[in-house]
Amino acid sequence: MIREMNERTREIFRELVETYMETGQPVASRTLSRRLESKLSPASIRNVMADLEEAGLLISPHTSAGRIPSEAGLRIFVDGLLEIGELTAEERAAIEARCAASGRSLQGTLTEASTALSGLSRCTGLVLAPKAQSTLKHIEFVPLDPGRALVVIVTAEGLVENRVIDMPPGLPSSVLVEASNYLSAKLAGRTFAEARSEILAEIESKRTEFDTLVERLVQTGLATWGGEEGRRSLIVSGRQNLLEDIHAIADLERIRRLFEELEDKQEILKLMELTDGAEGVRIFIGSENNLFALSGCAMIVAPYLNRHRQIIGAIGVIGPKRLNYGRIIPMVDYTAHIVGRLLG
Repeated sequence: MIREMNERTREIFRELVETYMETGQPVASRTLSRRLESKLSPASIRNVMADLEEAGLLISPHTSAGRIPSEAGLRIFVDGLLEIGELTAEERAAIEARCAASGRSLQGTLTEASTALSGLSRCTGLVLAPKAQSTLKHIEFVPLDPGRALVVIVTAEGLVENRVIDMPPGLPSSVLVEASNYLSAKLAGRTFAEARSEILAEIESKRTEFDTLVERLVQTGLATWGGEEGRRSLIVSGRQNLLEDIHAIADLERIRRLFEELEDKQEILKLMELTDGAEGVRIFIGSENNLFALSGCAMIVAPYLNRHRQIIGAIGVIGPKRLNYGRIIPMVDYTAHIVGRLLG
């Protein structure tokens, strides 16, 4: 479609879309006449806008108003006319600083990445966490206070996960050490799924001479980690940013529906998992996906990779269809790169 446009039509279309994304309001021919370098008359611009509307690239939300791009028009603009910007050194530094604090758990790193992206883009930040199938290196029980202990799980990649568990008050430290040593020996170099059945079989058959308290602690440790195996979690930050583009009660109702989807997370998870099949940034605009058909939003999402160049998760933003694609696309892409580097 872009190739079929002459230079004047392309210039008018580009300026109209960019003005709409900047203001969120319908764009009139007189406004374009003042902004265009070619200094076309409003009448000439109206003729071109009428042709673009007939082609399905523009729509008129009100009888006497200007025009806004349709979803098809936005797609053509993004695919054919969009100029991708460069992140500033400050933006790159802000993303790296938020994500790279040493000693942070996997969940902490991903949460900070989502929060940083949300803050910089003024959209809602999303991170799809990796499946919990990492090869494990070490597990340790650390006493906290009477009746509670911290389970520290370290993967072969050096990621740290912490869980707090209940345990019998007054449990001797020797029990914690014995349970830690046993599980570390069994889990080292294997995924949890590979080792779990063997450990439970040993306990069941009494092949391992466990003290009753050690056995209970081992089983508690297995249960603590077992619920995460193979599960994908979705981290959402900055939902309130979606409220900044609301201009009418109808808009509020559409965003309310999207909030419900974000709370349920299942549909968002399915959409984010579509990035598992290929590298590169993907863009979903409005009703191109059923999830955004009612809310009229858009999503920019990119996968992040491990050190073996395998896709293990995705990161992105949800915002209004008129979001600043040229600025946010490189922001999402760079954040995905930083997350992949840290996890790898």
